Amino acid sequence: MISTKPAPLLQTNRVLLRLLQPADYELLLPFALHEPDLWCYSPGPIAGEIPFRQYIDHACQQYASGESLPFVVIDKASGEAAGSTRFYAINQAANTVELGYTWYGQRFQGTGLNVHCKWLLLQLAFDEWKVERVELKADARNERSIAAMKKIGCTVEGILRSHVPSNLGGRRDSIVLSILKHEWLERVKPLLASML
Repeated sequence: MISTKPAPLLQTNRVLLRLLQPADYELLLPFALHEPDLWCYSPGPIAGEIPFRQYIDHACQQYASGESLPFVVIDKASGEAAGSTRFYAINQAANTVELGYTWYGQRFQGTGLNVHCKWLLLQLAFDEWKVERVELKADARNERSIAAMKKIGCTVEGILRSHVPSNLGGRRDSIVLSILKHEWLERVKPLLASML
């Protein structure tokens, strides 16, 4: 059973994931104001005060309605907010979730933080909620994001052509990747454990 409430507090020795709340707008706003490259592959506008307020409010509204579980990512070494991630498209009937809206400030990228986050999130999904499938998507041009998903053991399923609008103009193709329950148990969980 997928249960998002109360929101869990997830942590390793490296990272803390806690529920994203409206007050976190101020905490995370510097990323929206000073790191525009973070948002170039997003399907909608996020950079800037007003778009970022809408982004945070939407995530919080979706949590309130049971549609998503958004987290703030805290780097425990520095005590600073490093980014955000969330479960969404929660499908109780099919026992599946999607994992995405993941971003980290530039100085936290490539530091191993993502592996710790995915370890915690996938444990929650597969070991606690007992889901059958976790799906992830990205702009098909976002090579860094795709490489990170493949690194943690995701399987590429295909491309959704002209899937959603793109911040780069026009529409984007989205790549779909996933992890299935048996893959988590047999391959992905041991892989991530070895990478921590």
